[in-house]
Amino acid sequence: MQGADIDLLKSSAGDATRYLKALANQNRLLILCHLIDGEKSVGELERAIGLRQPTLSQQLARLRSGNLVRTRRAAKSIYYSIADADIRSVLTVLYGKFCAPRAVQKRRLIGRKAR
Repeated sequence: MQGADIDLLKSSAGDATRYLKALANQNRLLILCHLIDGEKSVGELERAIGLRQPTLSQQLARLRSGNLVRTRRAAKSIYYSIADADIRSVLTVLYGKFCAPRAVQKRRLIGRKAR
């Protein structure tokens, strides 16, 4: 029984490691953060993030292979969205931890300069 538990934990740890590796890239996190607001085309992501198309395509492929995003084709355009609620939850936690405090601090600094 105990051997089965450790095998399950090892398997789960491997899955978690692959998931976190897919997130462990600044460009991929930027892409995912832009997708939090909803589905975006490749062109919209390219303009919003400022990545060149080959780099963006490479990162989107990595996100697809990790099942973090899903795609939808409409005519010649491909649209990307967050794959599921679990990924959205993880991104929400990351945003709250790293982005939100900095955004508040930046707004405070801008407010002080305006006075």
